[in-house]
Amino acid sequence: MRRSSVLIIGVLMGAAASFAVTQPWQVSGSANAAGNADTYRQLNLFGDVFERVKADYVEEPDDADLVESAINGMLAALDPHSSYMSPKNYRDMQVQTRGEFGGLGIEVTMEDGLVKVVTPIDDTPAARAGVMAGDLITHLDGEAIQGLTLSQAVERMRGKVNTPIDLTIRRGDLEDPVEITVVRDIIQIRAVRHELEDDVGYLRVTQFNEQTFENLKDAIEDLQDDLPTAELKGFVIDLRNNPGGLLDQAIAVSDTFLDRGEIVSTRGRTAEESQRFNARSGDLAKGKPVIVLINGGSASASEIVAGALQDHRRATVLGTRSFGKGSVQTIIPLGSNGALRLTTARYYTPSGRSIQAKGIDPDIVIEQEIPEELQGSTSTRGESALRGHLETEEGEEQGGSSAYVPQDKEEDKQLNYALDLLRGVEVHSMFPPDPDAAIPN
Repeated sequence: MRRSSVLIIGVLMGAAASFAVTQPWQVSGSANAAGNADTYRQLNLFGDVFERVKADYVEEPDDADLVESAINGMLAALDPHSSYMSPKNYRDMQVQTRGEFGGLGIEVTMEDGLVKVVTPIDDTPAARAGVMAGDLITHLDGEAIQGLTLSQAVERMRGKVNTPIDLTIRRGDLEDPVEITVVRDIIQIRAVRHELEDDVGYLRVTQFNEQTFENLKDAIEDLQDDLPTAELKGFVIDLRNNPGGLLDQAIAVSDTFLDRGEIVSTRGRTAEESQRFNARSGDLAKGKPVIVLINGGSASASEIVAGALQDHRRATVLGTRSFGKGSVQTIIPLGSNGALRLTTARYYTPSGRSIQAKGIDPDIVIEQEIPEELQGSTSTRGESALRGHLETEEGEEQGGSSAYVPQDKEEDKQLNYALDLLRGVEVHSMFPPDPDAAIPN
């Protein structure tokens, strides 16, 4: 039975990657038969421990809590992105895919027992309060996070709209903790924002939810209406600090700028998890040059888009190395018992690259000028630093990079370099034909 695949990174607080609802997971008879005897012995061990805890623990435990904790422990031992979602968390996730929900507006994961901010989402309470990519949240309202699961920490960060929460943050090499108060709010995610930068179309993609492709298509049409095609120098696609989202949206966004060829492939243990996705005819950008901006906060679906356009030499990728999340998670509903988020495949760029624990290396590396007070506190450690991550299949693993983006566009070195490049250089001329490039069509 086919399961729809989704790409996510971490757990979202007030900003969510979009998910596809899938059919319940069924284990085949042959797989079930293999190793039955040993499996039943292990299950008997679990049953014995469960009963002993119920009978002899100093206080009477709750059966449901024990089972959920056991499930969480099992999944946490696999990799950082597999987890169990309670019925409430699963419902919250389904609401979040529509792009409007309550929360803080941060994308988080777990690192060394603390909540790590992968990225704050644009125009959300967390971003406005000064939460930064790479921050480690150590306390919530003065209570230590150490000892909580990621789901428990996320649940505590949620709450009623207009209520404050105090975050204690460990930031880079700063000796003293940073105290930030964030007021919870309804988060309305604009998946794509756009504007004309004189003669260049600027497209800021904040995440890949159900609205992303339609938002992008409308944005391109608006830009083309505002400026005659002959005068439009090209497009900048800003994927910096974009944590990812739906696989089908990443494919659709890539397809927007491609006429043909493979966009991405997935490979898992089973045939149903191994698929290839190809572009359809039609380039909405009408062949105009494209530059993609990435940084250490660009993950998952963002890396699919950057990798596809880079491999097809359709775009120049500019900025710093991306996060390096090259795995696919499938959401498996468990009836009335919530859902399982399980890593089921790796994905590969058109040329066959796996970016797991390595990330996308930009064609042009441009480092931002970091303010002195933020020196040493703006870099992400990347997927390779997450405990229990899937190892890269070949080559050396790479760490993360800077995720700093200035609020003032005049100080945004990466964006301004991209704009100058589009105005002064034919982007395609930077890519001479490569006879060794092996890109399926």
